[in-house]
Amino acid sequence: VQLVESGGGLVQAGGSLRLSCAASGRMHSSYAMGWFRVPPGKEREFVAAIRLSGGATYYKDSVKGRFTISRDDPKNTVLLQMTGLKPEDTAVYYCAARLAAPRDGIVIFTNYKNWSNWGQGTQVTVSS
Repeated sequence: VQLVESGGGLVQAGGSLRLSCAASGRMHSSYAMGWFRVPPGKEREFVAAIRLSGGATYYKDSVKGRFTISRDDPKNTVLLQMTGLKPEDTAVYYCAARLAAPRDGIVIFTNYKNWSNWGQGTQVTVSS
């Protein structure tokens, strides 16, 4: 599975951006896809995830109500709609994919070591 992100950029605080992750290769409904980010000088952190089967979603607490993860099945794409952006959202955002067991939940998804496929990253910068 190959992942390619797009949609990053520079935006003022309070603005919006939409990130896209296009997947190619052998992807099927047992996969989950997610977004992680690496803020300047910090560790990689979980942002959001979605199961391709059923569409269950999971979010980092600080982005709930502002970010929405969704999938565009015909295009084999996962989107991250970000609104109400804050300077602390500044980071390189990475798309990820993994085979997801039915019992997998937030504890599994939030650990970046549990994800097997990664995109190259896209920069999001929020100015104050």
